[in-house]
Amino acid sequence: MASQPAPWSLTLPSDLRQVVLARAFLEAVCEVCGVDRATTDAVVLAVHEAVNNVIRHAHHDRPDAQVQIQCFLGADGLEIHLLDEGAPFDLASVPHLDPAEMRVGGRGVFLMRKLMDELSCHPRGEGGNTLRMVKRCVCSPTAVPPKGARPR
Repeated sequence: MASQPAPWSLTLPSDLRQVVLARAFLEAVCEVCGVDRATTDAVVLAVHEAVNNVIRHAHHDRPDAQVQIQCFLGADGLEIHLLDEGAPFDLASVPHLDPAEMRVGGRGVFLMRKLMDELSCHPRGEGGNTLRMVKRCVCSPTAVPPKGARPR
């Protein structure tokens, strides 16, 4: 699905106040792609949880660290990469929680798994991790930027 050479991307400092910008960016990407409202809401919430987790856990409130969101648009859906500067993270080590269990916190990965069609995390060679999220949906082919285009 990641066939576009120039993904739409946003780089943010590791500051929880910036999560609102990440949400607005994903809303705009989904709008350009012609994604329906329910799918947009699912993607925005999944990315919100992911960015929040990176800032709180991977970066341990290090404002000097950066979070980059890359969105690859295709006719069959969206592929989102979240690049962090944290220690290696094993997504498989996060247990699959019972949604009926009462607890405070710890639902971010649960929500990402439920809202997205694919979820994986791999260490990056230069340090940090790449969280890959895929949402299969109908995207308007005319909304996909031409090959080599760099949206602003």
